[in-house]
This record gives sequence, structure tokens and C-alpha cells, in this order.
Amino acid sequence: MRIRQLATLLTGAALAASTTLVAGAAPAAAAGPCGSSYTRVGVYPVKRGDGTRTGTLEVHYSSSTGKNCALTYGYGAYANTPSWKSVTISRGDGSGEDSNSGTFTYYAGPVYVSAPGQCIDVQAVVPAWVILDLNNVHCG
Repeated sequence: MRIRQLATLLTGAALAASTTLVAGAAPAAAAGPCGSSYTRVGVYPVKRGDGTRTGTLEVHYSSSTGKNCALTYGYGAYANTPSWKSVTISRGDGSGEDSNSGTFTYYAGPVYVSAPGQCIDVQAVVPAWVILDLNNVHCG
């Protein structure tokens, strides 16, 4: 009986130690896909004509770099599974375009554009060629 209690105690101590190590590592992972100085400024659902959501477009901004960043995530059946995703970002006048597309498990991107004092255009494409275009958004 004492051996079982000791084993239970040691297992609990090992679990507590590993949880502490993982929790201690969390801040480094909190940087996000665009980088540590970026803040999410927009989240947009990508929907089919019937209203079924198949993706999400996220826009981030860094005041320290002056750059915008965008990503396209799958949603529902397309979340966390390999599927076609695409994201494009540019200045509102079409210049400075950056894009990323292909079969990704989590997201397409990140893509970046510097647009001080200007608006940006962003586009997300998710499975079944569902497209979301946002033009002249996040001006500044």
C-alpha cells in the first residue's frame, strides 16, 4: 500500500513540475503569427453565399514597425486540417502587394505591407473558392 501512495505522490509531483515548465514558457509563444509587436485590429468571417462560414480573415497592426499583417484561417470543416487557403494584402492603391497561398493546416500568411497614412486592401480565399475582399480598410 505504501508503494502505491509513493508512486501516486511522485506522479503528482512530476505532473506539477511539467505544468510549471509549460506555463513558464507561455509568454514566449504569445507573440502570435505576425510577431510580438502586432495587435489584432480586425477579424472577418469568410462566408459562402448561403451564409455558411468556411474561413476567417485576420488583420493585425504594429505601431512599432508601422506594418499591417494578414492571415486566413479555415473554419468549421476546414479548421486545423490541410485545405486550400490564400491571403493577400496591399496598400489601397494596389502597391506593395504580398500574398501567400497553398494547402495549409492552420493558416495562409502571414503577409505584410507598410502603409503609413494609407488604407489597405486585404483578400481571403478559402475552400470552394469562397472569397472575401476588403478594400480601403484600416486607414491610418
